[in-house]
Amino acid sequence: MIGLHILKYMFNLSDEGVCERWVYDPYFQYFCGEKYFQHEFPMERSSMTHWRKRVGDKFCETLVQESLHTAFKLGALEIKEVERVAVDTTVQPKAITHPTDAKLYHKAITHLGKLAKENAVELRQSYVRVSKQLVVKIGRYIHAKQMKRAKKSLKKLKTYLGRIIRDIRRKIDGNEPLKEAFCLSLEKAKKIFNLKREDSEKIYSWHAPEVECISKGKAHKPYEFGCKVSLITNVNAAPAGHFVLHTAALHGRPYDGHTLKPMVEAMQ
Repeated sequence: MIGLHILKYMFNLSDEGVCERWVYDPYFQYFCGEKYFQHEFPMERSSMTHWRKRVGDKFCETLVQESLHTAFKLGALEIKEVERVAVDTTVQPKAITHPTDAKLYHKAITHLGKLAKENAVELRQSYVRVSKQLVVKIGRYIHAKQMKRAKKSLKKLKTYLGRIIRDIRRKIDGNEPLKEAFCLSLEKAKKIFNLKREDSEKIYSWHAPEVECISKGKAHKPYEFGCKVSLITNVNAAPAGHFVLHTAALHGRPYDGHTLKPMVEAMQ
C-alpha cells in the first residue's frame, strides 16, 4: 500500500491509473516488493481509499518522517540544509465539476430519489426525469443569454427539491431506522436548498461537501475548489535536491499569516 501511494504521487496518477499501470510495469511491481511478475492486480482498487481512511493523517506524517530519515542515513540530506526553509500555501484542487445551483439541485433530487427507492419509501413524484430536463434547459438558456427563462427554470428546479424534501420527511416521520438512513442526505439537501449568496459556509459538491472555494487572485483562474495546503521545503539544495519537509491540510480557509508559526513548529 505504501509503495502504491508513493508511486501514485510521484507520477501524479489516480488510484485507478496506478493500479492499471502496476499490472504491466515490472518496475512498479518490484518497487512494491514483488519477486515475480504478476499478471493481475492482487486486490480491489477501492482498498486504497479504505486504507487511507483507516490509517489517517498521523500515519501519512510518519511516512514523510521515514523518507527524510532514509535521506539522512544515505547522506542525501544534511542538517545544515534544513536550517533555512521556505514555507508556502497553495490549493489542492478536488476532483469536482464546476459548481452551479442547477447541478446541486439536480444532484440532491437524484440522490434522494435513489435513496427513497432503496428504502422502499414511496414518493408522490421523484422528479428525477423532469429535473434532468430542466438542467439541460437552464444550460441552453444561459448560453443564449436568456436569463429570465434561466432564472424561472432554476426556481422551478428548487421547488422540486423542496417538495421531495418535505415528502420524504412526512413519509419517514416516526420511523427511527428510516430517519437514520436519510439523516445525512436530508441535511445536505436542506443546506443546498437554503443556500444564499452571502453564506460563509456553502456546499459546492454533493459527494465532497468538505470542498472550499479559495480565491487564487490570478486572471486565468480567480477561484479554485478544494482545500488549502501548506508545504515546507529546504531553501538550500541538498546533495539530492529539494525535499518536502512538512505538509498539512488547512481546513477552514485560514489566513496565511496565521498558519506560519504552527506549520514551522510542526516541521521542527
